[in-house]
Amino acid sequence: MRTPCTPSPKNKKEYVTDIGKILVKENGKKKYYEPEEVKTAHRKSKWYDVMDFSCWGMSTFSSHSDFDEYHEKMGETCDYVEMKTEMLSELSVSSNEDWTSIPNLDLDASWLDLGDVFDGIGEFIGGIFDGL
Repeated sequence: MRTPCTPSPKNKKEYVTDIGKILVKENGKKKYYEPEEVKTAHRKSKWYDVMDFSCWGMSTFSSHSDFDEYHEKMGETCDYVEMKTEMLSELSVSSNEDWTSIPNLDLDASWLDLGDVFDGIGEFIGGIFDGL
């Protein structure tokens, strides 16, 4: 029997920031991190005592194929595109209208697989039009 993933963290931006810092510190900067690296980062974070949000971290930091393979082995029904879209939708840089005015802004987003996010958004919008 397959089980659903845990609910998402309430403060997604803080969670992604914390896990991202641990991943880079422990593993160096990579395009993708293995699901076990994300699990380890979660265990080392302040979030460990709250709930296991590591699948949500995997949707952000792991490749689509690694994410799917991991969850297949675990018997969990987690949707990479939906989860990544939800996580990234709350990662706004700032409420500033001119985000370029923020000093020392590091815009390196090489770990983002935006193709999957845009595919998910496209599927979502397509579903709306199918319902009309």
